[in-house]
Amino acid sequence: MALYDVNDAGFKEEIGSGLTLVDFWAPWCGPCKMIAPILEELAPEVEGKANIAKLNVDENQATASEYEVMSIPTLILFKDGEPVDKVVGFQPKEQLAALIEKHA
Repeated sequence: MALYDVNDAGFKEEIGSGLTLVDFWAPWCGPCKMIAPILEELAPEVEGKANIAKLNVDENQATASEYEVMSIPTLILFKDGEPVDKVVGFQPKEQLAALIEKHA
């Protein structure tokens, strides 16, 4: 289940166990478009260690608000449903891999 979409309705269940990196993004966001292929490339490399999920903030404002997402892209790393790390803005693949590794 390498890279998948999540929404307000099932968010807590989707990120409830293990390590999940959630990309809070929107279709109109330039840096979000730049990070998307990086996440697609990273997902199979971290499979078994972490999942990567994408949440469209325009369509899922309740979750974005709950985790105080003010700028996008914001990437929050959840461990067993609890946020353990957060980065804002475009990040290179190496930094995202290191973030996951730090909590794996």
